[in-house]
Amino acid sequence: MSEKNNKKGLLRYLGYGVGAVGLDLSYGMFYSYLNKYLTDVLKLSSNFLLVLTPIARIWDGINDPMMGTIVDNGKFKMGKYRPWILIGSFLNAIILGLLFNNVFGLSGTALYIYIAFMYVFWGMTNTLADIPYWSMVPSFTSDPNERSIIATIARTFSGLGQGIISIGAPILMGLVSITTDPNTNEKVFDERTFMILSLVSAVGLILFSTISVSTVKENHRTQSNEKFSFRKIFTIAKNNDQLLVFMLFAMLSNAGFYMISGVGAYYFDVVVGDGSKQSGFNTFGAIGSILGLAVIPIMMKFTTRRRTYQFSLSLAMAGYLGMLICAKAADSITGMGICYLIAQVGTASMFVSQTVFLADIVDYGEYKMGFRAESITFSMKGFLQKMAYTLQTIILYSGLSISHYDGELHSANPAGAHTSISIMMLVLPMILMGLSLIVFTFKFKLNDKKMQEITEKLAAKK
Repeated sequence: MSEKNNKKGLLRYLGYGVGAVGLDLSYGMFYSYLNKYLTDVLKLSSNFLLVLTPIARIWDGINDPMMGTIVDNGKFKMGKYRPWILIGSFLNAIILGLLFNNVFGLSGTALYIYIAFMYVFWGMTNTLADIPYWSMVPSFTSDPNERSIIATIARTFSGLGQGIISIGAPILMGLVSITTDPNTNEKVFDERTFMILSLVSAVGLILFSTISVSTVKENHRTQSNEKFSFRKIFTIAKNNDQLLVFMLFAMLSNAGFYMISGVGAYYFDVVVGDGSKQSGFNTFGAIGSILGLAVIPIMMKFTTRRRTYQFSLSLAMAGYLGMLICAKAADSITGMGICYLIAQVGTASMFVSQTVFLADIVDYGEYKMGFRAESITFSMKGFLQKMAYTLQTIILYSGLSISHYDGELHSANPAGAHTSISIMMLVLPMILMGLSLIVFTFKFKLNDKKMQEITEKLAAKK
């Protein structure tokens, strides 16, 4: 390939990656700050939220693969994926703004109904953009190494989107919040903060998705004419055993990551007593996320993708253990931040590997069943992320309810709330990562040798 074509390919992949920034701005708001908004600002009952989250996931189990099939059958002039990315991003931005803003001044039963609908619609519109975006990875190339590069680029931009939210939100809180904790006199997240954060994220989602779609041109390798049916989904799940294994170990590890991002706002508000310190802590994590993207290219020179993934999970666990140890120190935030950096190196590498594994699972499914199901398979990525978030949310709301957490007390919450939040922040992520490592090690069979065999057989058929 000429140098000119190499540059064009790189620009194309960079254009593709930009779209992940917008998607993760919306992700970051939903996964990291929605719980805090619902419990502290809207004062919704934890029991209601415990019921809402699983119900939303049941619907996702129907909606996500349905959308995957619709994408597989897309026949737009712009291509198979790009129109859905645009439509989904615009709708998701609107829902995000409505979810974090009680624009109609609702209260009581009407407010509960409104939040329930907005909560479900966020998941649906997110699916509209997320499935086609990540489904494009295997369409670029069949080369596993090139797929790793594409996934790494996309995860780099994804990490940038996460970093904007995780670092910028606490800083913005200090600038726009008009509410302080009466015990510490420190700024806290209030309704004004969430409103501005959500609107900035919504605009960013639209902007970056538009840039991505206008930059990338699709490879029309295959065109599906099959209609949606639950029978087809069950057939894929039944015959693609590695997809089910992937769903389990990825859900556990993702839930571990979400525990940190979702509980962090509570931890710094209640346990640390200063929400603004979360920005410095998350800065360490953002640096770790950037460094983690170099793990796969470096380690692939010396070992397999399988061992690289095992190393990534082990490194994340080691970082979480260090956070637990440092949390007991007098000046704990810096030490915890350094350990979080280490954990995020492992987590970033983990997410890149998971994207590549899904591309491999698409090939494995074609090898076993005789047809490709890219978007249906990649719809499982969004679904497992939501299931991981559901697991995190159930744990979070249960812990808050049992410990008698009160959003108005902030650092003056009872000792039980301090303990419960600390366990969810510092202990449970390590346990979930450990369970994920066990499942991956003993059940996931798509190693480098197996994938080379599958790629050769598929090439021979074509």
